Amino acid sequence: MKLQRRVVVTGMGIVSPIGNSINDAWNACKSGISGISFNETNIPDSPVTIGGRIKDLDLKEYLDVKEIRRLDPFIQYSLISSSQAIKDASIDSSIDCSRIGVNFSSGIGGISNIEKNHDLLNNYSYKKISPFFVPGSIINMASGFISIRNGFTGPSMSTVTACSAASHSIGMSARSIAYGDADIMVAGGGEMSSTPLGIGGFIAARALSESSDPLTASRPWDKDRDGFVLSDGSAALVLEEYEQAKKRNVHIYGEIIGFGMSSDAHHMTAPPENGKGAATAMHEALKDAEIDCSEIHYINAHGTSTPLGDLAEANAIKSTFLNTIPNISSTKSMTGHTLGAAGAIESVFSLLAIRDGVVPPTINLDNLDPNCGLDFTPHTARDKKITTVMNNSFGFGGTNSSLIFKRV
Repeated sequence: MKLQRRVVVTGMGIVSPIGNSINDAWNACKSGISGISFNETNIPDSPVTIGGRIKDLDLKEYLDVKEIRRLDPFIQYSLISSSQAIKDASIDSSIDCSRIGVNFSSGIGGISNIEKNHDLLNNYSYKKISPFFVPGSIINMASGFISIRNGFTGPSMSTVTACSAASHSIGMSARSIAYGDADIMVAGGGEMSSTPLGIGGFIAARALSESSDPLTASRPWDKDRDGFVLSDGSAALVLEEYEQAKKRNVHIYGEIIGFGMSSDAHHMTAPPENGKGAATAMHEALKDAEIDCSEIHYINAHGTSTPLGDLAEANAIKSTFLNTIPNISSTKSMTGHTLGAAGAIESVFSLLAIRDGVVPPTINLDNLDPNCGLDFTPHTARDKKITTVMNNSFGFGGTNSSLIFKRV
């Protein structure tokens, strides 16, 4: 079904390994600056010693003492990025809060809080478990706390689909506005899974890079890639019905014109090599947008730096775009993989690419895997007039999502 009302983006916020504001993160992204560093994992003999952690973030600037003490970091990051986006969109008391909703996601959620309270249970007793453990950990409480803090009484939900979570939240939020359930939605994702259990789980799944060089570890489509770099972060987008945004005379970053979803129906963690499911999501997004593939000027790819995932996405792009393949890059080469926050962080970069006419680079792409065989904008950003961008996100369980943004 075609969207009934136009949906635009009027505010954005970010917490990321390459910056904790839109300007800082985007400047680092355009400049090809890596946010990956050495990190203590607290795992004996861990083969993984690097990650994308949040640096120089003053929690007290955004959160009160109780929120810092009680809430899992993924919720804290979500509150911070959403606060930035709400301020950016100039949302104030003049707007009917019953028409403002939230759809904020996470791939894993409060694993840090779970670990801490599990240790209290094992080392002491159930009496030591915090009464705020459950509400401070569950995934939908990111949306819940954003709603509570701001008095938003419209729809409140969380779309939990692994590494596609934030992208699905944005797409479903756009449809909530398009079909009249809300006039404004705060959408995005937050993640802080770099705990011993989180890191250990991904090591056991053989998903993480074991590189000893943090600056070059995340290397999508490079023939020497050996897994993704686990990172933390959050990003938020304020989506708004177009006519209302015009009446409020607020800045519009771009319009969401397409949203496509699919399932690989193939494997728990691995995509099919031909990328069929990913290609289906891209086709569905193009169909939803009612545009031809030749009208896409840039793809912010999922591009995680895993051997099979990168190959599958490259094959999906080839089969979808044929002889009209646009500029492509993976900003995960700089941020690492923020799991359930990735789709939102990369949507921010997609919209800023439109605004500034810049294709951000894929850094560390020194030796292109010949099986991938496309131009992924190695090393250096490119100036290019960009009207329309596709953003891909794929996750465990075979879940796929593609968003299309357009200049207004």
